[in-house]
Amino acid sequence: MLTPYDIVRMKKRMGMSSGDFLDKYTYTEIDEKTLHPFIFLKMNGDADRNCPFVTREGCNIYADRPANCRYYPVGQASLKKMDDKADEAITEEFYFFVKEEHCLGFKEDKEWTVRSWRDDQGVDIYDDLNRGWKEILFKRNHPRHVLDDKKQKAFYMACYDMDRFRRFVFESKFLEAFDIDDQRLEKIGNDELELMKLGFDYTKYILMIEETLKKK
Repeated sequence: MLTPYDIVRMKKRMGMSSGDFLDKYTYTEIDEKTLHPFIFLKMNGDADRNCPFVTREGCNIYADRPANCRYYPVGQASLKKMDDKADEAITEEFYFFVKEEHCLGFKEDKEWTVRSWRDDQGVDIYDDLNRGWKEILFKRNHPRHVLDDKKQKAFYMACYDMDRFRRFVFESKFLEAFDIDDQRLEKIGNDELELMKLGFDYTKYILMIEETLKKK
């Protein structure tokens, strides 16, 4: 599964628009419980279902490889639970090993802690920048708030298709509807990561998770 920040890094590396990258290298699955759209890397059509970016010389996008590749063979999961002292829900992240025979790293002498592995693989920035997206994933739809086709498409655009979301922000009536201060607007126009964060806020707003945007 690819995260929003994965897609930003990979499409830049390939010199492609987000729309072209998504069409060529990914497919979408809809979660049965939440109806949220999730993006998965499309493997090659050969018998081994190999990654399209792995060659005999190795990964040709290694510096911009996705978070799941960086973490492997460490698995990451998040659990939302109640903090009795604070009387609110908190998100707790935890880690586990994925030990498979084809992973030769387990035969090496060097030992790693989860912390040292995360530092070595540079995953902190991925976790930090995807945190707003993960907050959306924990929200289960209220029975009255059905995630219809229109909202699914908006979710997909705002979280995954940054180039189309930029056009939506600046070329539609978005800025007439929402009060975005000038400083943030300038950041959004110049920084794709700021645009991605706005996409998370917009998704939370339309899914009625949180009133992250102010209407004019």
